[in-house]
Amino acid sequence: MLIKIVLVALLVFVVFQLFRALYLMLKNDPNQASMSKHLGRRVMFSVVVMALIILALAMGWIEPHHRPY
Repeated sequence: MLIKIVLVALLVFVVFQLFRALYLMLKNDPNQASMSKHLGRRVMFSVVVMALIILALAMGWIEPHHRPY
């Protein structure tokens, strides 16, 4: 159960970084951090989420459904 909470928290953080980059893109303030910093974080955390899902599946912490329907 803990692994699912961690995955959901990481996915929420990924979406937050995406919207933060959108806000900076629309604001266009030269004194603020660049939006590529936030997009890079989003990509990094997306890779972490995918690696954590693969690790959790391999270790048996989470189990996929046997049938997709």
